[in-house]
Amino acid sequence: MSGNDFKNKLKNRLEKWYQGMKEKIKKFPERKPEFVNTSGIPINCIYTPLDFPEDQYLEKLGFPGEYPFTRGVQPTMYRGRFWTMRQYAGFATAEESNRRYKFLLEQGQTGLSVAFDLPTQIGYDSDHEMATGEVGKVGVAIDSLKDMETLFDGIPLDKVSTSMTINAPAAILLAMYIAVAEKQGVPSHQLRGTIQNDILKEYSSRGTYIFPPNPSMRIITDIFSYCAEHVPQWNTISISGYHIREAGATAVQEVAFTLANGIAYVDTAIKAGLDVDKFAPRLSFFFNAHLDFFEEVAKFRAARRLWAKIMKERFGAKNPRSMMIRFHTQTAGCTLTAQQPYNNIVRVAFQALSAVLGGTQSLHTNSMDEALCLPSEEAVQIALRTQQLIAYETGVADTVDPLAGSYYVEYLTDEIYKRAEEYIKKIDEMGGAPSAIEKGYIQKEIQESAYRYQKEIESGERVVVGVNRFQIQEEKPKNLLRVDPAVRIAQIEKLKKLRAERDNAEVKSALSELKRTAEGDDNIMFPILRAVKAYATLGEICDVLREVFGEYQQITTIGGNR
Repeated sequence: MSGNDFKNKLKNRLEKWYQGMKEKIKKFPERKPEFVNTSGIPINCIYTPLDFPEDQYLEKLGFPGEYPFTRGVQPTMYRGRFWTMRQYAGFATAEESNRRYKFLLEQGQTGLSVAFDLPTQIGYDSDHEMATGEVGKVGVAIDSLKDMETLFDGIPLDKVSTSMTINAPAAILLAMYIAVAEKQGVPSHQLRGTIQNDILKEYSSRGTYIFPPNPSMRIITDIFSYCAEHVPQWNTISISGYHIREAGATAVQEVAFTLANGIAYVDTAIKAGLDVDKFAPRLSFFFNAHLDFFEEVAKFRAARRLWAKIMKERFGAKNPRSMMIRFHTQTAGCTLTAQQPYNNIVRVAFQALSAVLGGTQSLHTNSMDEALCLPSEEAVQIALRTQQLIAYETGVADTVDPLAGSYYVEYLTDEIYKRAEEYIKKIDEMGGAPSAIEKGYIQKEIQESAYRYQKEIESGERVVVGVNRFQIQEEKPKNLLRVDPAVRIAQIEKLKKLRAERDNAEVKSALSELKRTAEGDDNIMFPILRAVKAYATLGEICDVLREVFGEYQQITTIGGNR
């Protein structure tokens, strides 16, 4: 039977099936008048070969490790080695976080992921008035190289890869990491890891920005250039869809806005004179694993295909590694509930499984108690065990892209791809992601999606188990992990001691050089590294850059325009 004969026969049989189904529905109605996923994509009752023609296999799927990378960036994926199990951790002091890192490594974690407190993220030392009440709360407090030395004490930096969720001061924390490695005798070319360094999503979704967009983009490209030469195994940016999704975006918007930001970074670097095939292989991405299982699997596959096309056709990349999306995934913190927190273990397991089936390179699984407090050691261990159970007991890692060929998954992959591409075209017409952010377009789209989602929960249309259905009477939680306010006092004492004992003449000289470089065009990483090694504090370095670059102020008017 020819292909056309088969399709015609299938169409006829499908029409008859639908007629019979309509009669059944009259007697046994479906649960909803319409089925749509979180991106608003209609979901049919069934999918068939008509939804994914086989003659498009090579164009849209191909083979793992080959363009367009839909099926994965490595030929063997997890048959070679599992994804990196990288639990995000950091709280209170460097000493306490160091103990948590060692505990996680002893439990089988294969990479570190550092959470910094809010003052560190926005460039203030612990003794600054803006740090009051926030020191060590949502991450570890890092004021100087001295804290960084303590944070990684006894952890060989040539043996682990480290991810750092830091953006506006990313260059400073990277310089501290390089300096710690030098003190361990580890040359920078051996270091492996990632800095988030993704400032554009801070303006639209998260808020830990310091400087205006133009100087921020200059710092990012300086990091690209420095690392290409001196830290070649380091991922210089983790272009983050995670926080975009946490702010309320749909899966389609997460892909579109993340890749639009990626386009802006690549474009800026090329305009600064960098060779795309020199820096693009070290770009990495960071995605969210949300609740709609098949939508999430399809989202990861669509993102890989779309980025490959963008890099090849728009930017003329020739190195296949420049076309690959290598990404870290974190399960969705916004889906965790304070009610019936043990339910979060199940949520996280399904979300983690979608990331693995979608081909992630590394994974963080959230802890069950994170809606209530900082995670306890028991909760962290369960979260890590979730990854280990998926890896060693389920068999899902034994073949590459096991859901490929599912008519439903391929349909969703195509739909997410097409809808994300449409968003990117709109953003291009506005002048690119920075302009779209300046105009408030991306923020408005995210806000509207978040509002719709919340309305669905409040109306009961979207069920959240334990919250708006299947509730129970619960006792108030006990023994929650809280950060002692005395942490700030201890950090302030450390700062006083540091400033008394360091070579303040060298600090002053290093900060003066940093100011001159910031005012000019030379690479800013070199004077930052000098200042860090002199034990200039994070706040002192950021204050110099604030003086030169100014601070960004988010101004919102009615209608979402700026």
